[in-house]
Amino acid sequence: MNTAVLRTEFRLFRREPAAVFWIFLFPTLLLVILGSIPSFREADASMGGLRPIDAYVPVAVLIALIMSGVQALPQALTGYRERGILRRMSTTPVRPSALLSAQMAVQGVVAVASALLALVVGRLAFDVTLPRQPAGYLLGLLLAAAAALALGSVVSALSRTTKIASAIGSAVFFPMMFCAGVWLPVRSMPHALARVVQLTPFGAAARALDQAAAGNWPGWTHLGVLALWTVLLTAGAARWFRWE
Repeated sequence: MNTAVLRTEFRLFRREPAAVFWIFLFPTLLLVILGSIPSFREADASMGGLRPIDAYVPVAVLIALIMSGVQALPQALTGYRERGILRRMSTTPVRPSALLSAQMAVQGVVAVASALLALVVGRLAFDVTLPRQPAGYLLGLLLAAAAALALGSVVSALSRTTKIASAIGSAVFFPMMFCAGVWLPVRSMPHALARVVQLTPFGAAARALDQAAAGNWPGWTHLGVLALWTVLLTAGAARWFRWE
């Protein structure tokens, strides 16, 4: 990866206040709002004695990944293609693939930083226990980030313009938010629904992070689902992506 391109992409990202807010700040802000509701700070027997705020920390982590993968990344890449930037780069020593790699690195780093911010604020503001299995949590987080970026790459590959990217991204965004447990934590879903949701990348990620947070190694089934989705989506993006 060209370091100059990477530095440039980071600078451009910092100049986009909307992207900074929705990816880096919004998940933690949502966590603070939910944590301010008294009932969210009380133990819930239906959740195995956990407080709702404890269950929503992994959700806040996944929101950052979803925002980055299916909203920010496709908009950036299709915008570059639409303006002819990728085509012009193909005539220079800097290959378009360097830009693609830099964009994925920027989005991935910011999303993981947002996840860490949510964990820290959850701990300091609401006494949410930090993951008791940090290695497993980190593995699940990185696989979830890879799956999110791969999904965003597919959306970019299928979108010829930013308007199409926005439409496809929105169509993918809300189902993925549901699967991540934004409206109902996966652990609280009816058994049949939970089994289906856990076959999706963010449903599997939600359960993997839940298990690691509780001190258990994430289930290999959930990690395998994440890895399989990453491979399949990456292969699809590589097949369908066009520089022009």
